[in-house]
Amino acid sequence: MKIGGKPYRSIWLGEDGKSVEIIDQTKLPHVFETATLRTLDDAARAIATMQVRGAPLIGATAAYGVALALGVEATDDALDRACDTLAATRPTAINLRWALDEMQKSVRNQPRDKRVAAAYARAAQICDEDVENNRKIGEHGLGIIQAHAEKKGGTTVNILTHCNAGWLACVDWGTALAPIYRAHDEGIDVQVWVDETRPRNQGASLTAFELGAHGVPHTLIADNAGGHLMQKRLVDLCIVGTDRTTATGDVANKIGTYLKALAARDNQIPFFVALPYATIDWSLGDGSAIPIEERDAEEVTRMTGRLPDGSIATVEIAPPGTSAANYGFDVTPARLVTGFITERGVAPATRDALVTLYPEHRKGQGP
Repeated sequence: MKIGGKPYRSIWLGEDGKSVEIIDQTKLPHVFETATLRTLDDAARAIATMQVRGAPLIGATAAYGVALALGVEATDDALDRACDTLAATRPTAINLRWALDEMQKSVRNQPRDKRVAAAYARAAQICDEDVENNRKIGEHGLGIIQAHAEKKGGTTVNILTHCNAGWLACVDWGTALAPIYRAHDEGIDVQVWVDETRPRNQGASLTAFELGAHGVPHTLIADNAGGHLMQKRLVDLCIVGTDRTTATGDVANKIGTYLKALAARDNQIPFFVALPYATIDWSLGDGSAIPIEERDAEEVTRMTGRLPDGSIATVEIAPPGTSAANYGFDVTPARLVTGFITERGVAPATRDALVTLYPEHRKGQGP
């Protein structure tokens, strides 16, 4: 995707062939700034502090974190320490564990003098695979939006999304936003309702930033406005991303997703979840078993923004001493999901449909 006319990915190898460059998402939308990761600790910190976020991008960053660690010491112990360090950064997104398992498989049996090269090669491959998977998600989701456009006689298709599941959450294209970008590029009249997505405001700061940079019409709304818009028939469909999806179709995503799914069901509005295969946790059959990250209460009691003089400031929005709970995710049951948009096609949110798309995970053929 492009920023100021220049193409970017969200993560890329530095000019020295060793360091890793990222877009510092904690500075957006007010400042576009990149950061350099040179060590394992840099990569772990970037994930934990959400300089990088979104399940696919977390996985890609973790993969490069392993490569950075092995560049210092390419032993089995170093590999294990790196994976343990990175795995502890964010508990909910399954792509993190998937990427670390992939790095283990790619490096573990290599001679030590070839481990660093193998690690960088697999990390780059994980990034390229993510881009291609998301491009395909865009293709498959495009058909859904086209169908709505035809049903409406070519008038505007209004799509509601939650949090940020665009290219900033991935390496490029995005998951939930990929079909929207494709539809816009194909000339379909789309308009996106962008949830602000408290408490970190990823919708306001990241999704609005992305859509604006690409020229996609969008309107920022308060999180609690979605149900009202659905009642007024101002939403044609919802598309969201996911950080972990069970083998039975339960979906863990940014807190508030469940409430949007309930409102969509009550108003007979399709609710789609876009995801690549690495976001499916085939070991889980019930969403209640997904670990839900609890983050710093200050993300709820404080907010950062631009002041009239152009300076950036963080301010308190609650009375001093107010305690706050900060659950990062909730779980939407499969029964509320109309379907999954994946790199292999669109399918209902059921175990049978998922294993039809991914037959390698049928009983006896996979975890």
